[in-house]
Amino acid sequence: MLTVLFFASIRERLNASRLELALVRDIESAIEILAHEHGAIYAEVLRAANVIVAVNQRVVERNAVLQAGDELAFYPPVTGG
Repeated sequence: MLTVLFFASIRERLNASRLELALVRDIESAIEILAHEHGAIYAEVLRAANVIVAVNQRVVERNAVLQAGDELAFYPPVTGG
């Protein structure tokens, strides 16, 4: 299993902060499953070019391989103020 977390504006757009997902090989596969199970808005939001992706609290490239028990997180671009 994977734990998938959504933060800030992504959480608001998807109306979800946390989901559990069966293990998949990579981030793109996770996005595909989420979109299939929860709607196309997931693909639209999570594939945006400026979304930051982290696995186990480390920012990764979108081709990162996932393992059982990983925490996959999606963040909007950081802003200050």
